[in-house]
Amino acid sequence: MRRIAFAVLALSLSLGASAQLYHGWWQGNLVRPDGQNIVFNFLVRDSAGKTVLYVRNASERLLVDDIRFAGDSVHIRMPFFEAGFRLQLQPDGRLTGQFVRRLAQGELVQPFFAVPRTTERFFLSNGPATVQAQGRYAVRFIGRNGATLDTAVGEFFQDGNHVTGTFLTPSGDDRYLEGVVTGDSLKVSTFDGNHSFVFAAAIDGNHALHGRVYSNIAPSGTWEGVWNPQAGLPDEASHLLNKDSSVLHFRFPDLDSSLVSIGDARFRGKVVVIQIMGSWCPNCMDETAFLAPWYKANRHRGVEIIGLAYERSTDFARSKRGVETFKNRFHATYPMLITGVTVGDPDKAAKTLPQLDAINAFPSTLFLDKHGRVRRITAGFEGPGTGEHYAEFQKDFNDYIDSLLAEKD
Repeated sequence: MRRIAFAVLALSLSLGASAQLYHGWWQGNLVRPDGQNIVFNFLVRDSAGKTVLYVRNASERLLVDDIRFAGDSVHIRMPFFEAGFRLQLQPDGRLTGQFVRRLAQGELVQPFFAVPRTTERFFLSNGPATVQAQGRYAVRFIGRNGATLDTAVGEFFQDGNHVTGTFLTPSGDDRYLEGVVTGDSLKVSTFDGNHSFVFAAAIDGNHALHGRVYSNIAPSGTWEGVWNPQAGLPDEASHLLNKDSSVLHFRFPDLDSSLVSIGDARFRGKVVVIQIMGSWCPNCMDETAFLAPWYKANRHRGVEIIGLAYERSTDFARSKRGVETFKNRFHATYPMLITGVTVGDPDKAAKTLPQLDAINAFPSTLFLDKHGRVRRITAGFEGPGTGEHYAEFQKDFNDYIDSLLAEKD
């Protein structure tokens, strides 16, 4: 993931037994000081007599099933990222309150309101679309001095006024983006409890994009995209393994505090996939959603997976809570180990995997052959929000594992 991800806290709210949320579609707004709110949609439903909601980002439906009521207050706890909402149900049916996120340094609080009975994400303020955003773009994010802060590939798919897409980066993707083209303007957004972005841009006569990006309560930034069907990304993983250091050595506690080593008998003579991850990381969420069922279906072939978690805190109990919730949500049966080193530690590679020059992307994935040698490293993850790229990833992953399994012992 290219930008800083926000990890967060689960909140307690009060709500009364008399409080009734409208069952149907809502428009949620994370309020920014400049009025450029982070907008997303969610669906409230009844499930076996329990109120749940689904956050919508394009084709994604993220289940949120921890909703509590007391009086006119509502507590909504997001399933990941230590995030939650403190809300009050208003007489007109709206929800108002705060979105709270727990970071390593404390809580970040952002005003929030939600309006029921609307499926709209953004209204057509400039009328129907007069231009097309469809296509692939070479994108750069620009600093105040005009220098390039970051590069990406933008891909957008347009059907009338409706637009979906994502940004691909060397270290992952921005997951599911959804929005509109209204007049000659593009506006797309995403929210999953950690990612919270709006990308707005004007589309000029040369099919180029010129706009701003808004995230949580941070100052807005500038970005531009040049239409280019051949736009690509550099490989950021090829140089990460130290020369002559292809065998890993590590030993970390699992969620039961039992030490697990890459040298343990269960991993010897097997192909092993090492997932460098964190429970705060949305791209890690997408990768785990793929790896968990894949492992169950393929473990019998002589493949193991180990997750190495780099959390926001060095506190084992706090890290365990986050990783355990994450692991259980995806029904992952492979071990996830607590490294005890934070994602923000500049020396995290040296402290945990000294065979690597750096850990620059979450997730990153290491492929070990039957002799325990690192044969391949990939940085980032192209998840289901990337469409055909996700299909290509799955084929490549399976083909490469097949090739390692086919090698002679």
